[in-house]
Amino acid sequence: MKSLVLLGVLASFSMLYGGIHCKECTNIYTPLSSHTFRYELLSSKNETLKQEIFSHYHLTPTDDSAWFNLLPRKVLREEEEFDWAMTYRKIKNSDGHGEVYGLLNEVSLHDVRLESNSMYGVAQQTNLEYLLMLDVDRLVWSFRKTAGVETRGKPYGGWEKPEIEVRGHFVGHYLSATAQMWASTYNDSLGEKMYAVVSALNECQEKMGTGYLSAFPSEHFDHVEAIQPVWAPYYTIHKIMAGLLDQYTLAGNPKALNMTTWMVDYFYDRVQNVITKYTIQRHWDSLNEEFGGMNDVLYRLYRITGNSKHLKLAHLFDKPCFLGRLAVKADDLSNFHANTHIPIVIGSQLRYEVTGDPISKEIGMNFMDIVNSSHVYATGGTSADEFWSDPKRLASKLSTETGESCTTFNMLKVSRHLFRWTKQIAYADYYERALTNGVLSIQRGRDPGVMIYMLPLQPGASKAQTYHGWGSPFNDFWCCYGTGIESFSKLGDSIYFEEKGNSPGLYIIQYISSTLDWKSGQVVVSQSVDPVVSWDNRLLVTITVSSKGNETSAPSTLHLRIPSWTDSSSVKASLNGENSSLPPPGNFLSITKGWGSGEKIYMELPMNLRTEAIKDDRLEYASIQAILYGPYLLAGHSTGDWDIERKSTSLSDLITPVPREYNSYLISLTQESSNATFVITSTNRSIQMEKYPKTGTDSAVSATFRIISNDKQSVKLSKPKDFIGLLVMLEPFGFPGMFITRLGNGTSLGITQSSDGIGSLLRLVAGLDGKDGTVSLESDDKRGCFMYSGVDYKDVSVVKLNCNSKLSFDAEFKQAASFMLGNGITQYHPISFVAKGAKRNFLLAPLLSFKDESYTVYFNIQS
Repeated sequence: MKSLVLLGVLASFSMLYGGIHCKECTNIYTPLSSHTFRYELLSSKNETLKQEIFSHYHLTPTDDSAWFNLLPRKVLREEEEFDWAMTYRKIKNSDGHGEVYGLLNEVSLHDVRLESNSMYGVAQQTNLEYLLMLDVDRLVWSFRKTAGVETRGKPYGGWEKPEIEVRGHFVGHYLSATAQMWASTYNDSLGEKMYAVVSALNECQEKMGTGYLSAFPSEHFDHVEAIQPVWAPYYTIHKIMAGLLDQYTLAGNPKALNMTTWMVDYFYDRVQNVITKYTIQRHWDSLNEEFGGMNDVLYRLYRITGNSKHLKLAHLFDKPCFLGRLAVKADDLSNFHANTHIPIVIGSQLRYEVTGDPISKEIGMNFMDIVNSSHVYATGGTSADEFWSDPKRLASKLSTETGESCTTFNMLKVSRHLFRWTKQIAYADYYERALTNGVLSIQRGRDPGVMIYMLPLQPGASKAQTYHGWGSPFNDFWCCYGTGIESFSKLGDSIYFEEKGNSPGLYIIQYISSTLDWKSGQVVVSQSVDPVVSWDNRLLVTITVSSKGNETSAPSTLHLRIPSWTDSSSVKASLNGENSSLPPPGNFLSITKGWGSGEKIYMELPMNLRTEAIKDDRLEYASIQAILYGPYLLAGHSTGDWDIERKSTSLSDLITPVPREYNSYLISLTQESSNATFVITSTNRSIQMEKYPKTGTDSAVSATFRIISNDKQSVKLSKPKDFIGLLVMLEPFGFPGMFITRLGNGTSLGITQSSDGIGSLLRLVAGLDGKDGTVSLESDDKRGCFMYSGVDYKDVSVVKLNCNSKLSFDAEFKQAASFMLGNGITQYHPISFVAKGAKRNFLLAPLLSFKDESYTVYFNIQS
């Protein structure tokens, strides 16, 4: 009761002095001011009030007094301040008394195995190769230097350089990633490597002898406590502690847990010293900086240890000035640094799970609602230039610096918690979207250790042309490299969730080829998902369930997600060949039975094309829309064009699939000169010879053409050489519906639309040079004129028609008019479409398939 009276006194005092000492809630440190709560308190003339408040505020550090100084920026009226006080009273008098039970359980990574040939299995293997490439001595170099332990080898570069203030952060991520990857693969070499890192860090911690462990000296935290600039030391400490905790929970290393608790003892003492020496306000001020998920890792630790000290320190890292806004459902995210604050929400979610605090549950749900309604892109990512913008104003933020990878990584954690709480399909749908488009898109194919920081959404953008571009394996180590190696190490962690009880349940929320050893259900569950293609719009899933014993298992329930994006009229499911009745999309199909051996569930989930408007409520941006195919976000090969006219009500009339056989008709035409290979390209719609490009680049796209026969014949054409002797047209890969065409009456060539084929028809003949594998291309309406490139070019030369009226060609002419006929440098992705644009057609493919090519995600779709 005394605390309630004091709470009311604090509220009154805060309202009395409210305008002076409201704490700024920012992204960076703000200099200390004499106009603080402590200053006002000490200068008060009410001695009784001063002594009562000061005793509670200074000697019993809680967030009670701080709460009333942390009014949202948009709260201006006195009655709103009173509502703020009443909100906190409700929080303090809630019924949350302990760990929440009845939530869905995570399925251990130890029990899930991805199909190695699947898209996810390949991404996991690529990441494994990178983790194995990294050297232990180089990783821990700065830790040893700081601890006074003998260093070996050379330190890595980038953000792990010895002079960079956040050095060591990647090592924390590496501990988490290797623990997750080891649990997912049991790779022995990786196990040895991660154990060696823990042992090296343990040696450093013991040498320092205080519990402190970092790659930078403890003086960085002197700056934190003095509210002086320093680059995010707590952010790095969070990564190290989280990594050690993962080494304990996933890899079973007890040494890692001891190291974590010793680190926490050290920082507990530091934080308590700040509060005792100054005030809790000084501690809150220090949180205006990126400090990662300190609350999250500490709540995780408390769940393991039950140590109230760990719980208390966790709560001291719950940034109340930010979480308070979410508690009252205020969309006040604009201008906040996204990846500073999403981890705080994740920590708050874990606070709910371990304490039952209901306001923390509301905070997590409100946050996701706010982001999804106003701040999320079609990729599932959020933020531009790492910050949130004003709500529903995203059309102005389509730049190369959208979709920071770290934010998507952390948003997946937010949605994962929410699904475990609620079982709502919307959270599973979001997880699928962000994982498919926002995570798989950041890895550069099969190149180990090559990832991006930002996922650009500017029309005509390229992943290679962002501020950071593609990273390198040993010289970058950005924050997004850390979250990247974690993302690709735990691809199996949110496919399955279980509900324990007398009749256990299994929720399958992602359709990813994988196998689960479901111990609670005493069955093995295997998913086989057919590769998705554009010419068959069904996602085909076969789930095989087998009892572990010789007898039928005890009854259990499989809950199969029917995604919101599928078509209710065409979705199908069967159990052992018998059709099952289905709920509408956005629900679960639940099947309860005792499972025998090899029982099969077959599902067909139609994937229709659909458009989705950008989160922007301004009328002038209503036409800015993304195009999706099931969960896949489609991007157009484009350098900036983005206009589409939707004259039909059906997208299927506007967007058509690229047939399977079209890959067989893709060609590139090359010549050798001066020990280099050159290729015909359609760069800037002109035809020229350029040096042979790397795959996955704009140049590779412009050097690939589809060969189209104009002859009426019955012979099936299955490969490019089948076209020799026929009239053909050459369609540039990135410009569907356009062709290499003779311009005007001259001999110049360009790329134009030519519906009747005049000027576009070329007869493909055996090479004039007589060499095996070469071809020549003669104009149909200008006989005796051949596509011709000069043989003296160095880097670029124009390709034109060259004519010889006497039809007697010298050796130089024959060489310049002959090209090696090879397969296209670029290939159609299995999910490829052609969209009819207002000025030109677009070739669409999943965003995840793009590497260095320019693309457009949001189109201007005019009705």
